[in-house]
Parts: sequence; structure tokens; C-alpha cells
Amino acid sequence: MVLILDLEKGQLHGLEQWAAALTEKDKLLSPVTRYGSQDCNNDHSNSRWCTTTGAWITMDQEEEALRRKLKYFFMSPCDKFHAKGRKPFKLALQIIKILIVTVQLVMFGLSNQMVVTFKEENTASFKHLFLKGYDGESDALAVYTQSDVYDSMYYAIEQYLALSETTVGRYAYVYGVGVNGSALSLCQQYYKKGRIDPANDTFNIDPHIITDCVGVSPLITPPEGLGNNYKNFTLKFHKLINVTIQFQLKAINLQTIINNEIPDCYTFLITIVLDNKAHSGKVKISLDNEVSIKECRDPSVSGHAENYARVGFDVFVAVVCVLSLVLCSRSIIRGILLQFEFVQFFKDTLNRTVAWGDRMEFINGWYILLIISDLFTITGSFIKIGIEAKDIASYDLCGILLGSSTLLVWVGVIRYLSFFQKYNILIVTLRAAFPNVIRFCCCVAVIYLGYCFCGWIVLGPYHVKFRSLSMVSECLFSLINGDDMFVTFSGMQESSTLVWVFSQVYLYTFISLFIYMVLSLFIALITGAYETIKHQTHEPMHITDLHAFIAECKDTPNSGKFRGLETSPCSFFCCCDRTTTYEDVLLVN
Repeated sequence: MVLILDLEKGQLHGLEQWAAALTEKDKLLSPVTRYGSQDCNNDHSNSRWCTTTGAWITMDQEEEALRRKLKYFFMSPCDKFHAKGRKPFKLALQIIKILIVTVQLVMFGLSNQMVVTFKEENTASFKHLFLKGYDGESDALAVYTQSDVYDSMYYAIEQYLALSETTVGRYAYVYGVGVNGSALSLCQQYYKKGRIDPANDTFNIDPHIITDCVGVSPLITPPEGLGNNYKNFTLKFHKLINVTIQFQLKAINLQTIINNEIPDCYTFLITIVLDNKAHSGKVKISLDNEVSIKECRDPSVSGHAENYARVGFDVFVAVVCVLSLVLCSRSIIRGILLQFEFVQFFKDTLNRTVAWGDRMEFINGWYILLIISDLFTITGSFIKIGIEAKDIASYDLCGILLGSSTLLVWVGVIRYLSFFQKYNILIVTLRAAFPNVIRFCCCVAVIYLGYCFCGWIVLGPYHVKFRSLSMVSECLFSLINGDDMFVTFSGMQESSTLVWVFSQVYLYTFISLFIYMVLSLFIALITGAYETIKHQTHEPMHITDLHAFIAECKDTPNSGKFRGLETSPCSFFCCCDRTTTYEDVLLVN
């Protein structure tokens, strides 16, 4: 049995139409699948296959039932409804899941957006409050003299002590988190021994790191033994590595009331670092802000009642996904059991083994994708419930899980669109081009990695876009897509003529190779696969043992033989009102 696809007319033609156009020589060379090694293979069963005529001569009831079972397994939801009147519950469930998962993602996205915005705005406020000379345009803040280091250090601490009088926001100190029970820790790290004499080109370094700290508290009466003596804190510049100022502040995010949510209580762990590990005369200053979120004590919002709708909706989403997970898992298990039955039949009746390609067709990859999506959604829903209960604050993990699950759910819609021949072109083209594309990408990746390593080690010291391997990869990928070409060329420092000449050769060869050759070949692979499928109206497609075996079943879904009853009209959930033959399903399963 050979099948041919006509994409322009949207029709499928069987062996009868194709064989009439073949010459006698083409018939002899056509790849007809044979199930026996002899002209007419007889065995102890009632089944017999004759390779000279290319047809089954007799079929027993068991064999016919197996064919019908296989054909039904590979039918579309619409044809299964015609065949047995089975409502497409799994299809309806997937449609419902798409809607509720998307709504859940939007709701979480709005809440997460407020969390991220609140953190970013507070981080910007802290930089303006505690970093001397910060203008908001660049984070590359640095000082170059010892007095400037002291001034920056004193400025941050004094701003912290006067926070309640200067800031617009509502912040509270956190006590007992610093050195000796203080609220703020001022520490310096330096080498145990560090004597450097550039005049005589000598040095004596002990790389063991010593840390000295002093505590500062905004209390009017500081704890015993703790004084605000930070101005007596002397820095050892000749062996100084860094100076860190660390403290915590509390705040409440009131804007969540807009979404009918109870406001969260935030604790900001702020770390200011004056970095001198390079000993280059430049001390870089940075501020890092880490956030922890928890439920406020005794929250009270006037006119606001407890809202359990969000938690109830998340539970409903999880239940739907559990049901989808069970149905998809059941379909995969049924496919595996049917595969064992088919393999056993070939082994006992025909004394043949089934190819792995035929075996894998019983495992529907779309169901595996939906199972992964369900697992992500279930896990993300429980994390979201924990976030709303203020037990955990894993916003990033929850966002990754819910975002990935929604992506997979929407990609899974392609499976149902693929039952329409005119919408199936994307799946068929990707499936045909995928093996060649993977092999091509493996070859290209070797060249790409070579350019990455070379650019990092040679151009890294002279170009800001080549400072790390990740930055090199991002820069080269941008060049492939035609972005930032002039900026990349002009950003090269001309401090070394040899390196500058090398950079020109490096960039010109990479752009020429990957844009004019690699990218063109990559597109040609996809285009070639599409053209091959488009012109398959003139060429026979190879048919496997499984397809040839099922194609012998001439029963249509409307024949009533799949359930012994007359079929009902197409239901609301049915995807089409035409009869989909098994030849259609071959192109989408």
C-alpha cells in the first residue's frame, strides 16, 4: 500500500490511482512491504500472505479484529465519535485546560509583576539613599582616593541612621542581625600579610583573609559594649580586599490591595560593597538587595473580607490537570499494550519482528508533552497556593513552571489542528526536516564554539562584548541575525595593533561564514523539506509494515462495524464533519 499527498488539492490518493500511472519497471522497483519471505507464506493460523499478488488471501476473525482495533487507535477524535459514538472528552478537557491555565497565568503574572516592581523601585531608592554620587544613569560607581572611600562609607552609614528623617518610604530597622547584636555591620577584608614595594619590584603576601567588623546601631542607647564608633574604623589600604556594609530594612507592599490581595511584608537585605581586590587604584561601589516575603502579622483591611476564590481556582486547575494527566497516561498505556499485541501477532503468525519505527508510533508524543505540562501546572499551582498563603516566596520557580506549562499546552493545540490536512503542513515539514536540521546544527555548533573560545581569549581584554563566554555567545548570535554589527566593530579598542587586525579578520570571517553560508543552508534545509512534501504528488511514499497491515481494513468510521450500531450526527465537540480515512491519519500520527 502506497499513499500520496496532494497538498494543493488537499486530497489523498491510494495505490489504485498511483499504480495506473506507473510503468511496468516502476511496479517492479516500488517499495512494496512484504510480510513473508516466500511467495505465499502459510503457517498454522488461518492467515496467508502472497507476495506475488501483494494482497492478503484469507483473514481470520482475530486478525480482522486486530486490524480494526489498530485503525480505531490511530483515528482522530472526530472519527472515533463516528465509529463508536464516543464523546471526545479528552479534547473538551484540553480546551477547558487551555482556558483555565491561561487565566491562572495572567492572574499570577499581575501579582508577580507588582512584586518585581516593588523590589526594583526599592532597590533604586536604596541606591539613591546610600550611595554617594549616584545619579541613576549608570551603575558603574567608583572612587579613586582614600578620602573618597571613607566619605562613601560614612555617607552610607549616616544615611542609614537618619533614614526615618530623610526617606519618603516607610521603612523599619531590623535589630540583632549585625555584629554583636547590632543592626548594621561594617566589615573589611584584607590579606593577613601584605607588603608591596613597587620601587624594588618586591612583595610579600600571605593570601589568608582576615575579616574585621564593627557594629552600628540606630538605637539611642546602644547595647553594652556597642558604640557608634564607625568613624574610628581604620582601613588597611595596602592589603585591603573590600569593605562591606550590611543591614536589613522592613517595608509593606500596599499596592497589592488593587488586586484584592492582602499586602505582603518585605524584608530587604542590603549589602554595599566597596571592591578593591584588583588593587588598581579604582574602588568599585555596588549595592545588592535581596528580598524575603512573608505574611504580615494581624493584617487588617477595612471593608475587606477573606477571599478564597484564588485558592479555590488554583485547586480547580490542579484537579483538571490531574484528570488530564490520568487520561493521557491511560492513552499511553493503552498504546503500549496494543503495541505488545501487534508485535506478538507478527511474531506468532508471520514469524517476523516489528521495526522500532512502527513500535514508536504507538507512543503518541503529544500525550507525553501534555503529561509534562500537567506536571508543571500541578506543581506550580501548589507553589502558587503557598505563595498566596505567605508560606513561601518562590515567585521565580512558580513563574517558570506556570509559564512552561502554558507554553506546552498551547503548543499541544497543534495536534488537533493537524487533523486538518491544510493545517498539517507545519508538522509534516518539521518532522521531515528535523533529522537533517539536528545533524546540521551539530556540525555548525563545533565551528560556533570554536569562534566563541577564540573571541573570548583574544578579544575579551579589549572588547566589552567579549568579556565572558556567555557574552561572546550572545554577541555572535546577534551578529548572525544582523544586529549591532557596527557597534561591535567600533567597540574594539585599538590599544594593540595586532589584536585589532585579528579582530577584523575574526569578525569578517565569522559574519561571512555564518550569514552567507550557514544561515542560508539552514533555511535551505527547511525549504527543501517543504518542497519535497509539496511535490510528493508525483512520488510514492514508503509505507511501513504497520501502515500496510492497517490499510487492509476497509471499514470506514461510519460503517458501524466498530460498535455494531448506526453512527450519530457529528457533535458540537467534533472537529469536522468529513470522514477521515486511515490514510489521513498516517500523515499526522
